[in-house]
Amino acid sequence: MTDGGKDVAGATRMGKLRRALIMVHLLSESTEGLTLDEMASELGVNRRTAERLRDALREEFDIEERVEDRSKRFFIRDRLARPYTRPTAEEVAALEAEVAARRVQGTGHARQLESLLAKVKSALDAREKRRLAPDLDALVRLQRSRITAGPLHDSTPEALGAIQSAILAGNCVEFDYTASEAEMPKWRRVIPYGLVHGPTTYLIGKIPLREGALEKDPVFFRLDRMAGARVSNTLGCAPEEWDLDAWLAQSFGIWREEDHDIVLRVLPSAVAKALAWRFHPGQSFEPDGTEMLVKFRAGGLREIAEHLFTWGGDIRIEAPEALRRVMKERVLLALASV
Repeated sequence: MTDGGKDVAGATRMGKLRRALIMVHLLSESTEGLTLDEMASELGVNRRTAERLRDALREEFDIEERVEDRSKRFFIRDRLARPYTRPTAEEVAALEAEVAARRVQGTGHARQLESLLAKVKSALDAREKRRLAPDLDALVRLQRSRITAGPLHDSTPEALGAIQSAILAGNCVEFDYTASEAEMPKWRRVIPYGLVHGPTTYLIGKIPLREGALEKDPVFFRLDRMAGARVSNTLGCAPEEWDLDAWLAQSFGIWREEDHDIVLRVLPSAVAKALAWRFHPGQSFEPDGTEMLVKFRAGGLREIAEHLFTWGGDIRIEAPEALRRVMKERVLLALASV
């Protein structure tokens, strides 16, 4: 095609796009709607062209029609942004599967996700619900989020709500807390540094420093061990430079302790599996002949050992020596139970 031909083709495409945009605005701004003849007149095209353009726009917009004086009038009822903000069947089904799994697990924010799902569905009008229903029913019936085995510690929505309210207010949160193996609860006032959701929901927080006291790291509090959680009158919020993700990345699992440089040797039989496995967000892989080294820095040696125990003999501990000792204790414990 010559340059002149390209210019003509480009101008033709721009002309079609311009007509489509004009048609969208005409149909969305008209209170009574437009007939095909009126559309054709406004666009300066014949009736057949106007009809094809209307049919093309129906793929993106809900074009409705009403009969008036034996003539069909067409209009777009919703805001122009509505077709692009309306949830799809796939999105609603994904949220519904996640809500069902969190409800079974007893995750702290399960009720909030359930409330969000109800709001998303209620925001759909009858026409949208009819259109989504067949696909949504099929996807919901055949999709599930996997529920892993583990402890079930159901936190109360009152505790979660009090902590979130404290975060929003920039205040401390107060509660009575029963620590592990403690007989009686103790009152706590804590600066909320974050919430970690899962089968067990944790508050990360700091007890406000007394004058002259040394700075301490944030610690974990289990929500299921709290009673009478309430927003404190004492101001307290995490500093602006606080990075929850970076802080969590320094641990393996949930518990924190002094960081260690972890080096694991993966045997040839498990290299492919390990390459597709996330041991830690900061991990790196280094080929070593037919074997592979996995390196990361983290605390939580007992949790690391518990995880490595599930790999059998496919992974060996290169460093640190402290992790080897913890792993030996874990193996001896397993042998004693046989």
